[in-house]
Amino acid sequence: MTEGKTISVVIVDDHQIFRTGLRAELGPELEVVGEAATVDEAVETILRERPEVVLLDVHLPGGDGGGGAEVIRRVSGRSDPGVTRFLALSVSDAADDVVSVIRAGARGYLTKASSGAEVTAAVASVHSGDAVFSPRLAGFVLDAFGTGSGETAGDDDELDRLTEREQEVMRMIARGYAYKEVAAELFLSVKTVETHVSKVLRKLQLSNRHELTAWALSRRLL
Repeated sequence: MTEGKTISVVIVDDHQIFRTGLRAELGPELEVVGEAATVDEAVETILRERPEVVLLDVHLPGGDGGGGAEVIRRVSGRSDPGVTRFLALSVSDAADDVVSVIRAGARGYLTKASSGAEVTAAVASVHSGDAVFSPRLAGFVLDAFGTGSGETAGDDDELDRLTEREQEVMRMIARGYAYKEVAAELFLSVKTVETHVSKVLRKLQLSNRHELTAWALSRRLL
């Protein structure tokens, strides 16, 4: 993100106390331009403000009962693709909830146990085109979006291009871990992790973490 430029955000949640608390915890690089508590309010606010990222709860009153997924579908049907990106932020870690909003078009999913700093970083990642998931939720996405083709790591020529260490880093990055978390887990420096990620993306001819996550999910590598 260019220095000094903020990312416009709309917060959608039916609990005002949560919206107020989250707003106070977000970093200065995010500018909250609107809030909404229901499906209909969310659609109206998003279409009016055209934020770059929406922090969206899964369970919302109003509309046709489709919650956050309904918001995404209705906005996507009335707005230019790619104008607004959605990041689900919910207390729920149920597989059905995760899958429903990802199928609708959300770029990621965090639980409300995430800190303000984690949410801020996730918004920046989603804004830049990456996919972000709380690590333990990646398996739900894998189950829902795997190709079912029976491919395995040993059968994948593309995977053979990566060293064993690069494969370890690739899997953690694809699951949504931050560079610092990968470094701590694998006893590496952050700079070394960054180097490995650059090599992985180059070898696989991918552009970013979002594409890497999709690549790994399609091959059932997570």
